[in-house]
Amino acid sequence: MTHKLFQRSTRLAAIGLALLLTVGTVPTPAAAQAQGSITPNYKDADLSQIIEAVSAVTGKNFIVDPRVKAQVTMLSSTPMTPNAFYEAFLSILQVHGFVAVPSGDTIKIIPDANARQVPANDLPGRVSSTSDEIVTQVVAVKNVSAAQLVPILRPLIPQYGHLAAYPASNMLIISDRASNVNRIVRIIQRIDQQGDEAVDVVQLQHAGAAEVVRIINSLYTGAGAAGEGAGMPQVKIIADERTNSVLISGEASQRLRLKTLVAHLDTPLQSGGDTQVRYLKYADAEKLSQKLREQIQGIAAAAMPAGAAGGGAAAPTLSSSGGDKSVAIWAEPQTNALVVTAPPKVMRSIMAIVDRLDIRRAQVLVEAILVEMSADKAMDLGVNWLIAETDSNGNSLPAGGFVQPVDGTGIGQIIQGVLKPEAIAGLPSGLTMGLGQIVTGGTSWAALIRAVGGIGNTNIIATPSIVTLDNEEAEIKIAQEVPFVTGQYTNQGVPGTGGVVNPFQTIQREEVGNILKITPQINEGSSVLLKISQEASSIAASSQQVSTNDLITNKRTITTNVMVEDGGIIVLGGLISDEVRESKSQVPFLGSIPLIGELFKTRSVDKVKTNLMVFIRPRILRDGTDAAIESNAKYNYIRKQQVDRNDGRVPLMPGERQPTLPPLEQLVPPELLNPARQAVAPTATPAERMQGSSSGTSASDPTTGMTEPVAPTAPFGVPSTAPLPPPQPPPGTNP
Repeated sequence: MTHKLFQRSTRLAAIGLALLLTVGTVPTPAAAQAQGSITPNYKDADLSQIIEAVSAVTGKNFIVDPRVKAQVTMLSSTPMTPNAFYEAFLSILQVHGFVAVPSGDTIKIIPDANARQVPANDLPGRVSSTSDEIVTQVVAVKNVSAAQLVPILRPLIPQYGHLAAYPASNMLIISDRASNVNRIVRIIQRIDQQGDEAVDVVQLQHAGAAEVVRIINSLYTGAGAAGEGAGMPQVKIIADERTNSVLISGEASQRLRLKTLVAHLDTPLQSGGDTQVRYLKYADAEKLSQKLREQIQGIAAAAMPAGAAGGGAAAPTLSSSGGDKSVAIWAEPQTNALVVTAPPKVMRSIMAIVDRLDIRRAQVLVEAILVEMSADKAMDLGVNWLIAETDSNGNSLPAGGFVQPVDGTGIGQIIQGVLKPEAIAGLPSGLTMGLGQIVTGGTSWAALIRAVGGIGNTNIIATPSIVTLDNEEAEIKIAQEVPFVTGQYTNQGVPGTGGVVNPFQTIQREEVGNILKITPQINEGSSVLLKISQEASSIAASSQQVSTNDLITNKRTITTNVMVEDGGIIVLGGLISDEVRESKSQVPFLGSIPLIGELFKTRSVDKVKTNLMVFIRPRILRDGTDAAIESNAKYNYIRKQQVDRNDGRVPLMPGERQPTLPPLEQLVPPELLNPARQAVAPTATPAERMQGSSSGTSASDPTTGMTEPVAPTAPFGVPSTAPLPPPQPPPGTNP
C-alpha cells in the first residue's frame, strides 16, 4: 500500500514538473478557472503528458486508448483560456490521427479510424465552424435528390467520416469533425435551391416566330449532339404562329438566356434593306469606291476555288468581270457619298473599312531656311607697251611690244580710241594710266598701266514654308523668270527692206528663286519622315560681271529623305568652300628679271568664299486648333508689316491709305481665336512663344481683348536682330 502511494506521488510530481516547464505554474482546476488564461509551449513532448495537463486545466476526464502515442510540439505566444486550450488539444489530436469522443462524463481518445463506430455529439442544434470534435448531423434536402448529392459530396468527407443518403425521406446523414460538417451543410444549402419551371411568352415585332424557333433549335441540337450540356435541365421553345410569339419553358437562367437571344434576332432590318448610303467626311468617294470594289473582287476570287475544291457551301456568284453579283459599290461625287449594296456580313466588313479610312488626316507645316553668304574678290594688274614705225604713207609697222589685255582691255583698244574717238563705245572699268607719242613718219610708242579690282558679296536668307496633308506631295514655287540670251545673229541687206540691218536674238527664260517639293509621312509617335526636293537659285553679284550677258546664276539643289521629330530642326546639307585662283602672263625670261620684269607681265587674283546651309523644321498639325494657331500667327505677322510701312499713308496723296489686311477678329470666328490667344499669351515664356509661332507672335490687348501682332521674329523663333552664328568649317580646314 505504501509502495502504491509512493508511485502515485511520484507520478503527480512528474505532472506538476511538466506543467511547471510548460505553463510556468501548476494551477488546480479552480485556480485555472480563476486565473483565466495560460500560455502552453511544448517541444517533442509525449502526448500522454499533454492529456494529463489538459485534464488538470479543464477538469475533464479522459480514457486513452493504448494505441494513442505521439510526440507533440505546440508553440503559443499568446495566453489562452481553458476552452481555447481544449480546442487546440482537439486540433493536436486531429493532426496526429486521433479523435476525442464524449461518453458521459468521460472523453474517449481513440484513433480516428474507429470514430464512426462510437457515439459522439449527435444531432447538435448548432454545428461549430471552428471546432474539431466529432459530430453527426442529419440534413433534410428539399428541392434536389439526396442520392444525387452523395457522389458530389463524397470527395469532401475524409476516410474516417461517414456520408449516406436516405431516399425515403430525402435526407443526408453526415458524421465528421464539426468544422467540416458545417462546411458540407453550407454547400448543401447553396445547392438545394427551388427550381423555376415557369413559361415565358415573347411576342415578336419584326422576325417570324417559326424562323426564330428553327434557328434556336438548330443551334441547341448541334450542341446536344456534341455532348454539351449533359445533365442540364431541359428547356423547350415553341412557336405560336397565330400571335407570332415564342414560348420558352425551363429553368430561369436558361429562359433568360434564350429570351436575350430571341430579342437579338427580333431586330428590324437596317434602313434600306441591303443597301446603304454612306456620306463621307474626309475621304474621296470615287477613289474609295474603286478600292473597295478591288477588295471585294479579290476576296470573292480567293474564296471561289476554295469552296469548289472543298465541296462545302457555295461561294458567292461571280460575274464575268470577276466581281460578286450580290455586292455593288458606286460613288456619288456631288454629295461625296458611297452607295453600297451587299449582304449583311459583307456590309459590316465594308463599313468597318470605311470607318477606318474616312478619318481626318493630320497636316504637316514644313518650314525650310536656306542661308547663303558668299564673297567674290578679284584683282588684275598689268603693263602693256607698243613701239611702231610709221612710213610716209601713214602705215604703221610694229617694231615690238607687250600686248596682254587686262580685264578684257588692252593697249590696242586704247590707241584705237585715241585715233578714232567716235569708235569709243564705253570707258573701261578700273584704273587706266597711259603715256606715249603717236607721230606720222616717225617712231610712235605707247605704254599702259592697267589696274582693276572687283568685290561681289551675296547674303541670302530664304525661308519657304508649306502646309500639306499626311502622305501628300506638295510644292511651293517662289521664283522669277529671268531672260538669258542663248543666241543672236544679224541679217544685213535683207531684200525688200532697203538694206536695213535686222538683228535677231533667241532668249530662254529660266526660273530663279525657291522651289520646295515635299512629301511628309507621320510615323507612330511624333516623328515625321520627309521626302524633300529643295532648290534655291539666285543671281550672284559677281566681281567679273560687266553686262547682262554675263549673269551668273547660283543654283542649290538638295534631294533627300530625312526623319525629324515634331517641332525639331535638322540640317539637310550645306557647303563651305574657300577658293583662290591666281593667274600670271609674262614674257619668258624677261618677265623674271627683277623690277624690269614687271613691264613684261600681267597678273590676276580671284578669291571666292561660300557658306551655305539648309535647315528644315516640320510641325504636325493634328487638328484645327494647331492649324489655327499657325495661321493666326502668320496672318498677324504679315499685317504687322503692312501697318508699320509708312504708317498706312500714301505719300503725296493726302487722305489715301495703304491697303492693309483687316484685323483677324473680323474674319475668324471667336472660337478659332481662343487657341491663338492661349498660344501667345503675355504670360507665356519665351520658349512657349517660340513654339507657338515660327515667324511672328501676337499678344492679347487687355483693354480690347483683341489679338494684336508684336515684333516679328526670324524663322524658327530666332529674333530678327540676333546675328546668325557663323558656320563652322569642317575639321582640318583653314577658315
